[in-house]
Amino acid sequence: MKNKHYTKDHEWVDVHADEATIGITQYAVDELGDIVYIELPEVGRLVTKGDEIGTVESVKTVSSIYAPLSGTITRINNDLPSRPDIINESPDANGWIVAIKPSKIDEIEALLSMADYQTHCDTL
Repeated sequence: MKNKHYTKDHEWVDVHADEATIGITQYAVDELGDIVYIELPEVGRLVTKGDEIGTVESVKTVSSIYAPLSGTITRINNDLPSRPDIINESPDANGWIVAIKPSKIDEIEALLSMADYQTHCDTL
């Protein structure tokens, strides 16, 4: 069973047990271009859905990363500050950004399926 969900802001959310791993989608990477810097939040930070939790800087622009779920940040990808290009190489796996322990499970249901996300991207 696939546990991956998406946001209209181009984040993906992979839910496993009581933790959700979050990254940005291939669509976002393609739009941003080569990523050269990333700012990550602190582990333990409480976030509300929609809060800015970091930024990604590319050769084209700076883009915010938003919390797709409310909860506590449990992990960050410590490889990214020294190697932000990992996101370009593997946005859906090794380029994950943070993990959150969700505090409002019903927020997961509001996220987009892969098909709905693709439809959203097709309208952009």
